[in-house]
Amino acid sequence: MTRASIKGIIFDMDNTLLQSKINFLEMKQAIFTLWAEHGLCEPTFDWRSHTASQLIEMGRKSGRMTSQLEQTMWEAVTAIEKAGMHEAVLEDHVKEVLAHLKERYHLFILTNNAYAAAEEALNHTGIADCFQEIVAREQMTTLKPHPSGIHYIRAQYPNWSATAWTMVGDSWIDGKAAHGGEVAFIAYQGERADMERNEVSPRAYITDLRELLDIL
Repeated sequence: MTRASIKGIIFDMDNTLLQSKINFLEMKQAIFTLWAEHGLCEPTFDWRSHTASQLIEMGRKSGRMTSQLEQTMWEAVTAIEKAGMHEAVLEDHVKEVLAHLKERYHLFILTNNAYAAAEEALNHTGIADCFQEIVAREQMTTLKPHPSGIHYIRAQYPNWSATAWTMVGDSWIDGKAAHGGEVAFIAYQGERADMERNEVSPRAYITDLRELLDIL
């Protein structure tokens, strides 16, 4: 991959561009409690070792999901997201880096959050206008780590090869989505042990977003 070949950059949002206060442990517990109460999983299920998106997909695949139960789950998740996004602040150097990158690349947000919560946070922090599109869970068929969101974005530019894309995120689920979508992945402040445990091989590890200006 060369600097000249890259055309699009897909950013995760939470803990990549924004320091949100979303309580993911509370979110996972709320999903698990709902599933256990309605027989979608056993009360002894180890929910702490799974991501919220994995718990959601487990419920969907249980064969016992109803539309009303799914709506109740999303209402609980969205309430926790909105509470956490209300006080979101930018990661260091975000505005500086995005100002440079948007002059050369098409920029996208890919988040498992609800569109409304993501849009509100990005507007509040003053960076929403940097992106071609905010792609949230409403645009995905399956949440990250599934590559559904990557496929959605890439389908809008069918003439661009896989090498035209790079994803930047902090978590192994971002890397897994990128790999599934056949695009390169750059880990920002990512845990190497988590990446290796989940068979994610980033193109690079960075600790400062300004490093993107040299890598890309």
